[in-house]
Amino acid sequence: MSTASGRSPGRCTMPPEKHALLSASSASRWLACTAAPRFEEGLPESTSDYAEEGRLAHAIAELKVLKKFTIMTNRTYNTRLNKLKKEARYDPEMDKTTDLYLEHLLEQAMTYNSSPTVAAEVKVDFADYVPEGFGTCDCVMIGGDTLCITDYKHGKGVPVSAEGNPQMRLYALGALKRYAPIFGDAIKKVRMSIDQPRLDSYTTDTITVEELRAWGESIKPTAQKAFSGLGEFVPGDHCRFCRGKAQCRARAGVNTALEDFAGCVPAGSLSPEELQSMEAAKASGMEAPGLLTDEEIGDLLVRGKLLVQWYKDLEEYATTALLNGKPIPGWKLVAGRSDRAFTDQDAALKAIMEAGYDEAVIYERKPLTLAQLEKLMGKKPFEEAVGGYVIKPPGKPKLAEASDKREAYNPAAADFSGVSSDA
Repeated sequence: MSTASGRSPGRCTMPPEKHALLSASSASRWLACTAAPRFEEGLPESTSDYAEEGRLAHAIAELKVLKKFTIMTNRTYNTRLNKLKKEARYDPEMDKTTDLYLEHLLEQAMTYNSSPTVAAEVKVDFADYVPEGFGTCDCVMIGGDTLCITDYKHGKGVPVSAEGNPQMRLYALGALKRYAPIFGDAIKKVRMSIDQPRLDSYTTDTITVEELRAWGESIKPTAQKAFSGLGEFVPGDHCRFCRGKAQCRARAGVNTALEDFAGCVPAGSLSPEELQSMEAAKASGMEAPGLLTDEEIGDLLVRGKLLVQWYKDLEEYATTALLNGKPIPGWKLVAGRSDRAFTDQDAALKAIMEAGYDEAVIYERKPLTLAQLEKLMGKKPFEEAVGGYVIKPPGKPKLAEASDKREAYNPAAADFSGVSSDA
């Protein structure tokens, strides 16, 4: 299999830190809230342990792709892998998840009639559609009439679908432009995949080159508006990734508007007698709480979820500000609850045994959890050894928006779950 990487096959570095104003990774945000990019531009960037872990995992993934699809000696590979493993944030799980990522790339390569061209960490330019737009594809694979873009996500937050994903589509547009001088019009369709091994989530979307370019043309006006700073603030679920999420006045306005419903109660929660009593109270001029329709409750469930997240963002902002010496009027930091701990646990337990207590009394023996054992053994060895002993009963019913791709909860099916066919 050949390589078309923009960097030397033997080189493996952490992903670049520089980001475009209208980055592909934030496209779902700036396509919805066109005022966000310039609003965030004046706010300080921050990082987190999770982001740093992700960068390290991506570097390991890149090295493995280069070893598999390019010419690299075992000595070079092991030297560079061991160097990455010495990083403070390295976790053995990274080895397992990046191995799964590599397995999926190999599976994709096998779908081609002949060995595809494979490139890792490829910088692409999609400025033809988004002003100054550029980004980095984790893996690009080209063969026959198909261009394949794969994105590795190391996080354990929420599953991200490749279907209609603007980040993946922008990457694909950039990749088409980069490889056009080599492949010309040979590429007819684009396959975009997102790998999230820690969530066991793998999704793929395939569209034609014509459909992809038509989509690119359709977002041009929105991208230009976002780049120019003339966009509008549109609060929504995408706010959770915004650097200004706690300071945005538009977001505050949406959430404080919920006060209009403070005295309301769900109509369906009242008995016929209570409803009759309320109607009588209204007729006599007495104040009575307003009744919410089921439609209003459905809408408020969505808005209430955003309200909870908004309050958490306010708390996080205020805590950080106070820790940095910036006052927040009416608030201060206090010491939270703390648990006692031994300064030297081994010495303390030894002293307890010397006081006359048996070792069997002070130590609790219990097995690792199913998840811990699977992580210890690896997914496939675990399945081979004890897969027949594992069941997964349905979880308790939980509210989800109608757009959620999971099947609706079926009480009848849940009642019969776990019942053996020969019972």
